Amino acid sequence: MIKRISKLNEALPNLLISIAGYGLIALGLGLIFAQDKKSFAIGLVIGIVCAVFMAVHMAFTIDEAVSLGSAKRAQVKSVAGSVFRYAVVFMALATTAYFNIGDLPAAFIGVFALKVAAYVQPLVSKLDLRLRRR
Repeated sequence: MIKRISKLNEALPNLLISIAGYGLIALGLGLIFAQDKKSFAIGLVIGIVCAVFMAVHMAFTIDEAVSLGSAKRAQVKSVAGSVFRYAVVFMALATTAYFNIGDLPAAFIGVFALKVAAYVQPLVSKLDLRLRRR
């Protein structure tokens, strides 16, 4: 599975690992500080699932856009992919809020995992490279 993901985008496995690590840290802190621990955990998981979805969908969209050949078609594909991703995340967060499934701020914290993972990805890649050399 990791080889298949790496074939799509070599940075994606480390990005997903970073999202999972961020999720575990946020969950640990949430279980310490949140008043409604169950609601926080559910909201965080919803956000983390959205972050993973966004990362994987972005990798697929970029791969397809690059293979289109035309700059104009690639731009249209990229914009359509972005709009779709944001719509899915909006619907997930709106559903979470409307049906009170989980804590909405925790879901936002989970979605934010993608941003944090993108920033720490170079560090995780260096660490991964060092571990593979051993």
